[in-house]
Amino acid sequence: MTQTDSQCEHITVHTVTQTSPCPILSCVEKAPKCAHVSLIPVADSDQSSCNQPSASGVLQDVHISPLLMEDFLELARENTEKDLETCGVLGAFLEHGTYYVTTLIIPKQESTSSSCEALKEEEFFAIQNERSLFPVGWIHTHPSQSCFMSSIDLHTHFSYQAMVPEAFAIVMAPTDKSRSYGIFRLSDPGGMSVLKECEESGFHPHGEPADGSPIYEHCANVYTNTNLRFEIFDLR
Repeated sequence: MTQTDSQCEHITVHTVTQTSPCPILSCVEKAPKCAHVSLIPVADSDQSSCNQPSASGVLQDVHISPLLMEDFLELARENTEKDLETCGVLGAFLEHGTYYVTTLIIPKQESTSSSCEALKEEEFFAIQNERSLFPVGWIHTHPSQSCFMSSIDLHTHFSYQAMVPEAFAIVMAPTDKSRSYGIFRLSDPGGMSVLKECEESGFHPHGEPADGSPIYEHCANVYTNTNLRFEIFDLR
């Protein structure tokens, strides 16, 4: 595989030009005692659609670098200025019961102002498989909308959470003055059951879960870790 390194301000991006697995090893720095690790706050949650985290079983903790979210938003800037969504896939390794997000893959994609579809999935699967990474979630922008999970987002996320219960979705909403980002998951079993039974596509309403829980919720097990290194692969 041929690859080049390009600089976008402080961001190091591996631009993959072929689809074979990348030989470069991820560089992960384990957090020492002095590292700043904090739970992502949910005090500004949208109470109309998503309440405080519920007891959706016992989930393992997930650590992610706050810089990863900032760098993704910077790489999405061109699309954001055109009112187009951008999406990326998150890969993590599991160590001592904790997932550490070390890889962001931005796949080839087709976007509109309210949707984003990843193309050539075999390309980012190859990178994940080469590094033995778990597909713990995805990240995407709402360039001109508020921070929430649309019906299409919920269906996209269902496939992630069905594979990995800890999977989460990050929504970056730079124009939302009340909340610029959110980290969400489907409630389980409530939201997961609704999505499993839903056969509709496109934008459509969902009924409330039978157990009375919100269909999705803020993640209570995701922490920002300022000492966690990561790689970005931009396949576009």
